[in-house]
Amino acid sequence: MGELLSLFSNVTNLDYKQVIMWAIGGILIYLAIKKKMEPTLLLPIGFGTILVNLPMSGAISQMVGDILQEGPISILFESGIANELFPLLLFVGIGAMIDFGPLLSNPKLMIFGAAAQFGIFFTLSLASLFGFELRDAASIAIIGAADGPTSIFVANYFGTKYIGAIIVAAYSYMALVPIVQPPIIKLLTTKKERKIRMEYTAGNVSKTAKIIFPIFVTILTGLVAPNAVALIGFLMFGNLIRECGVLDSLSETAQSDLANLITLFLGITIAEKMQADAFLNPQTLLILGLGLIAFIFDTAGGVLFAKLINLFSKKKINPMIGAAGISAFPMSARVVHQLGLEEDSSNFLLAHTIGINVSGQIASVIAGGLILNLIAR
Repeated sequence: MGELLSLFSNVTNLDYKQVIMWAIGGILIYLAIKKKMEPTLLLPIGFGTILVNLPMSGAISQMVGDILQEGPISILFESGIANELFPLLLFVGIGAMIDFGPLLSNPKLMIFGAAAQFGIFFTLSLASLFGFELRDAASIAIIGAADGPTSIFVANYFGTKYIGAIIVAAYSYMALVPIVQPPIIKLLTTKKERKIRMEYTAGNVSKTAKIIFPIFVTILTGLVAPNAVALIGFLMFGNLIRECGVLDSLSETAQSDLANLITLFLGITIAEKMQADAFLNPQTLLILGLGLIAFIFDTAGGVLFAKLINLFSKKKINPMIGAAGISAFPMSARVVHQLGLEEDSSNFLLAHTIGINVSGQIASVIAGGLILNLIAR
C-alpha cells in the first residue's frame, strides 16, 4: 500500500514542463540514432535530460526535508564540469587527433581561422543589445565557434545560468554543419568562384617542426591570452603526445579510449543543467537563435574574407575554403571539400580545408581566451 501511495505521489508531482523535457530528450536521442548527428554526445545528453526531469529524481541532488540528498549526475557535474576537468581532458584527445601538417605546409591558412571568428564578437554585441548581462552574452557568443569544450569552459568560467542551453546549442550546431553551412556558402559565392581550383604542394614538414609547433603556440597564446592557456595547453599537449614519436600507445589511448570516455561522461553530465525550470524559458529560445546567428556569421566571415583577398590577389583562391575556419573539426573541412566536388568532380580542396579547419580550432580557443581576458568574472 505504501509503495502505491509513493507511486501516486510521484505521478501527482509530475509537471508538464518535465514532460516537455522528456520530449526534448527523445528528440535528441532520435537525432543521434536515426540521423547520426553527433551521436556520441546527443544520445547521452538526451537520455540524461530524461533522467534529471523525472519527479524527485535520485540522479540529481535535491533537498529532502532539511537534508541534501546528493545525486550522481550532480556529483559528476561538480567533479568534471564545474572545475573544467572534462573539457580539458577532452582537448587532450582532440589534440592527439589533429595533424597540423597541412597548416604548417601553408601557414598563411591561419588567417582564415581568425577571420571565421567574426561571428563570436558580432553575437557578443548582439546578445548585449538583447539585454543579456555581459558575462552571459560572452558565454552565448562562443557558441559560434562550434567548439563544445570551449563553450563549456567559457560558460562555466563566467558562471552563467544558461549553461545548459549554451551547451546544447553548441553541440547541436556542430552536428548541423552539413545542413547549415552549404546554403550560406552558396548564397555568398558564385558558381564560377566555387569552381576555382587551387594547387596544393605538400611542404616537407619536419618532425622537429611538428614537435616545436604545439610548444610555440602554447607560449604565444600565454603571452596574448593568458586565460586561454589551460585550453590551448591541453590541446597542444595532446598534439605533442601524437607528434613526439615516443608515446604512440598514449596517443592512441587519448584519441580513442580517453576521448570516448570523457565524451560519454560529458554528455550525460551536461544534463544536470537541463532541468525543466532552468531550461524552459524564453531566454533559451533566444540563446538558440543567437547561437545560430553566431554560427552563420562565423561561416560568412571566413568566406567574405577569402573574397576580399581575391580582390587584391592575382592567384585566386576558392572562397569556400574560408568557411572551414570554424572549429568543427574535421566536419567543416569535409563539407567544403564536398561542395567543391559537386561543382567540379576533379577539384580537390581537402588539403586546404583541413589546414584551415585546424587553424580554426586554435583560433576559437584563443578567441575564447581573449573574451575571458577582456571581461571580468
